[in-house]
Amino acid sequence: QVQLVESGGGLVQAGGSLRLSCAASGIIFSINGMAWYRQAPGKQRELVAAITSGGSTNYADSVKGRFTISRDNDKKMVHLQMDSLKPEDTAVYYCSASIRSSAIATSKDYWGQGTQVTVSS
Repeated sequence: QVQLVESGGGLVQAGGSLRLSCAASGIIFSINGMAWYRQAPGKQRELVAAITSGGSTNYADSVKGRFTISRDNDKKMVHLQMDSLKPEDTAVYYCSASIRSSAIATSKDYWGQGTQVTVSS
């Protein structure tokens, strides 16, 4: 069984910063891509940022230059540093990871439970 647990959400004023973290635990052979998604009320879930096992990153246009995704492979963690936050960044943020449980298993996508980020104007 694999679990992803997010932390670091909260309430912040516009222009402020937050750092989200996500830790993977359980039976893990390897972790491929890791990503952060978000879902605002009444909207579809959208990709915020993603990072490959080799460290290549990509970002949604709306967060480029403000958010930074990073990962710690030894600790099986992914982080999202969010700076210059705007009210439109308010959403539930979800961690996702593509994980293999053994050398012969195929990758499976796992999701965290989500953490609320609220940016006040």
